[in-house]
Amino acid sequence: MPSILVFDIFGTVVDWHGSIVREVAALYPQVDADAFALAWRAGYQPAMQRVRGGETGWTRLDELHRGILDEILPRFGLQHLDDAERAHLNRVWHRLAPWPDSVAGLTRLKQRFTICSLSNGNIGLLTNMAKRGGLPWDCVLSAEVFRAYKPDPRVYLGAAAVFDVPPAEVMLVAAHHDDLAAARACGLGTAYIERPLEFGAGHVKDVSPVPANQWHARDLVHLAEQLGC
Repeated sequence: MPSILVFDIFGTVVDWHGSIVREVAALYPQVDADAFALAWRAGYQPAMQRVRGGETGWTRLDELHRGILDEILPRFGLQHLDDAERAHLNRVWHRLAPWPDSVAGLTRLKQRFTICSLSNGNIGLLTNMAKRGGLPWDCVLSAEVFRAYKPDPRVYLGAAAVFDVPPAEVMLVAAHHDDLAAARACGLGTAYIERPLEFGAGHVKDVSPVPANQWHARDLVHLAEQLGC
């Protein structure tokens, strides 16, 4: 059994789609908020890949999100937004709401394990999100610490190195099988969390089990139950 649980954040612990849809719908009711949220998120992997591939130097996720936002605004008739409005909207990623089970599940898991974020989000973003949402981390770790984005092995191995433990002492908890596969390749344990509504009720996600994961849970409370917390 691992002693340290590290958590993917976007989609696993917080509801990025629902949070963005609510804010965009409130600020700009003329916009298709569902399509806006999906378009913004669609730019996430390509932006990080430019950093991973060396096309650009290390760039925090806040800046990558802002670049994607500036690109998609004209598509939704929002090219008129000034810098202050764009900056406020970009910080929606700092304000993402936890899934209903997240705080209770993390609180239970914290009784037995060291719990820590391991996200591509930058430290300021993750800290603001935790403060606002009541996420009870023992430690906030970010790709920013390692200057590499998941699935770069430096992130997974770096988490073990931070705590001076072998990779097998660490388990990644995530709602994304590619993230979990990369962690397993580095020797970490893996637990999959079902988040069928990660992309919204109109885009239900397949959450079928993958046998390679040691644990498969409906949510974080269910994971706590399975791990004896």
